Amino acid sequence: MKHVLVSLCLQGMFIHALAQCSASEFQLEGDYLLGGLFGIHHDSDPDFHDRPEGVDCASKPLISSSFRRFQVMRFAVDEINNSTNLLPNVSLGYEIFDQCSDTHNFPDIFYFISANGLVQPWGEPHKNLSKVMAVVGPYTSTKALIVAPLLTMNQIPMISYGASSSVFSRKQKCPYFLRTVQPNKDVIGLIVEILLHFNWHWVAFLYINDDYGNNGLELFMKKIKDTQICLAYIKGLNQYTNHSQILKQINAHRIGAIIVFAPEWTAEALIESAINQNVTNKVWIASDAWSLNKNLPKKKGIRNIGTVIGVSEKRVTIPGFSDFINFSRRRTYCENASQNIHCNQVCNCSSLSAKDVVAADPSFNFPVYSAVYAIAHALHNALQCGSGRCNDNITVFPHMLLAELKKSNFTLLNQSIRFDENGDPDFGSYSVVFWNHSGDAEEIGFYHFDQSAKLFINNSQIKWHTHGKVPTSVCSEECPVGFVKKYTGTHKCCFDCEICPSGSYITHNMTECMDCKDTEWSDAGNTSCNLRSVEYIPFTDTGAILIMVGAWALVGFTLAVSVLFAINYNTPVVRSAGGPMCFLILVCLSLCSISVFFYFGEPTTSFCILRFSPFLLFYTVCLACFVVRSFQIVFIFKIAAKFPKLHSWWIKYHGQWLVITVAFGIQALLLLIGYTCCPPDTFKETIWYPDKIILGCDLDLKATVGPVLFLLSLCFLCFIFSYMGKDLPKNYNEAKAITFCLLLLILTWIVFATTSVLYHGKYIPILNALAILSSLYSFLVWYFLPKCYIMIFQSYKNTQEYFQGLIQNYTKTISG
Repeated sequence: MKHVLVSLCLQGMFIHALAQCSASEFQLEGDYLLGGLFGIHHDSDPDFHDRPEGVDCASKPLISSSFRRFQVMRFAVDEINNSTNLLPNVSLGYEIFDQCSDTHNFPDIFYFISANGLVQPWGEPHKNLSKVMAVVGPYTSTKALIVAPLLTMNQIPMISYGASSSVFSRKQKCPYFLRTVQPNKDVIGLIVEILLHFNWHWVAFLYINDDYGNNGLELFMKKIKDTQICLAYIKGLNQYTNHSQILKQINAHRIGAIIVFAPEWTAEALIESAINQNVTNKVWIASDAWSLNKNLPKKKGIRNIGTVIGVSEKRVTIPGFSDFINFSRRRTYCENASQNIHCNQVCNCSSLSAKDVVAADPSFNFPVYSAVYAIAHALHNALQCGSGRCNDNITVFPHMLLAELKKSNFTLLNQSIRFDENGDPDFGSYSVVFWNHSGDAEEIGFYHFDQSAKLFINNSQIKWHTHGKVPTSVCSEECPVGFVKKYTGTHKCCFDCEICPSGSYITHNMTECMDCKDTEWSDAGNTSCNLRSVEYIPFTDTGAILIMVGAWALVGFTLAVSVLFAINYNTPVVRSAGGPMCFLILVCLSLCSISVFFYFGEPTTSFCILRFSPFLLFYTVCLACFVVRSFQIVFIFKIAAKFPKLHSWWIKYHGQWLVITVAFGIQALLLLIGYTCCPPDTFKETIWYPDKIILGCDLDLKATVGPVLFLLSLCFLCFIFSYMGKDLPKNYNEAKAITFCLLLLILTWIVFATTSVLYHGKYIPILNALAILSSLYSFLVWYFLPKCYIMIFQSYKNTQEYFQGLIQNYTKTISG
């Protein structure tokens, strides 16, 4: 009973069309029938949501492009039937259906899987008696998804010339599906290549809201994941879309490149709206479904919207097709001419002339042509054709063709036709086209779909709307050299530019500033680091030579003074200056000058130790001597009479030498402890001068604080005792000389400390050596040279009588 109902339904569906056009272009008798599915017309039914070819019957351009593909199938069958090589003594026929809408595409499918108007849903597939061996079509992915399960169930192969959704590459879902059009992943890959070629990183993606468009969006988002391209705006399109709102949002986002992954009817509505809304200065990237549209490039105002670049199949000229159209359009297929119906479903095509068809959009013509030939070659192999005949004893069933189709390998119009393991075409190339000012889609580049796929675009052929300059489409302009991106939102294309600071660098493939090594430097915004210059004071430096000469001169002067003092050893001046203690002071001053020589040359650990330890140790002895000497002067004149026992004890136990020895021992111990715990080491100054490394010595505060404080203590004591003896007899008043020397010493080191705080260059060692030399000369010049002057030029003052007179006058002054 169910079989009968299905049969009656099918007969009712077909009787109207077939009665009017019994000899129409949609049918041809033959030994083997091919099914054809073409979306020639668009039903304006509001329930219709997916029609890449769809327009109403009055829209000639879209009908003609679809009608042209339909005629290509007829031509291919006619050409094969007239060939004596491919299928000799075998004729092909066809049953072609016009799929006007989604709601009207089931009668054709039921016809393909029926036998004598009867469908057996629960029958065995191999017992299917349908005469249709294979189906060419349909064009859209949505229709293909509807058709594929029914044909697969009946093991009928289908070769689509337009369904490009990636879902069909999964053979477990569509095992009997093949196609002669590149899948979406290849088309999307080409579009992404174009975006990268022109550095368009801030893009909008508008797509038809169906299986084809949704798959394109999914693939596009995956493809740009690891690129610099950002998807700034996404919107699905249908017949209810508010184009004005979409275009306003695109302008608000400052998007310069718009990808329209949609069929002709959708793209045409969008572009017309852009013209009406006065949208300007955009780059429109057309998918292969509408890039060769014949109507849009000639629209008034199309130049105002910007530049249109598209991807399309290579335009292949099919020899003899124009002649076939010119001949066939002169024939009448309807018996009832007054009704003028040429299509087998809803609308008529009588308004199309041969010129309209020949001039129509050639997109997807070669896929139709190659699909028919692929089926013919499969039949050729299945029927074991050869030597001018095919084997009449072989009965070919639809499911037998699938294996032969998968093995397809033949040449058609200089193209090798093959399918990969997914049923996708393993051949072909795409063109990159530009809508020129003449209203034509001019080929400006190409892309071959193979493992070494490379994009070529002749940029000079493109007449940009920006007057020769390639337009830009970025959220943020690329950062200048030496700047780093600081992202301001969720998109990697939107950022602020910050210059890399000094001491860092950045190159074009880096995402952040990298610090230079300690031995390198860079200015702000540099793309590389330079080696720092290493600086220290060599022995050949002019300043170093002058200071070393000064040190040797000091040694010479101390030697000369020592000789002079030795000659005049028993004179009052030498005794009042300290007697034997003077020689100790002079020797220690000479030993202190050793430190000066280690401030030059490349610093080493031993150099760092010898820079400070000789000066600190032997200068301590000098200060200890002056402490003792100033104390003795005050003690003799002011304390001895009051404390005679103390005076006798001092004389008996040689108090002055005891104090000097203890001071020397304490300082030596402090230096030993300090250098043992925290030994000085070399130091590289890299902070104050970014382009230099200044070598120096790093003295730990813990190591030097003890010796320095002890030296300051001696200096303080010496200053106190010297100040107490400021009113003593002139020739015995060494206190004034010592006080002046101490003031010079303190002033010298204050100047040096201040300079060290303000200046951090390589000449710090020279200043330090100069401070040491100044400290040594202060005692030599202001303490010893006046005495040398008396001994040489005022010898009358270097007598016992003269000194006795001074003492007596001082005593009278105190007594009075």
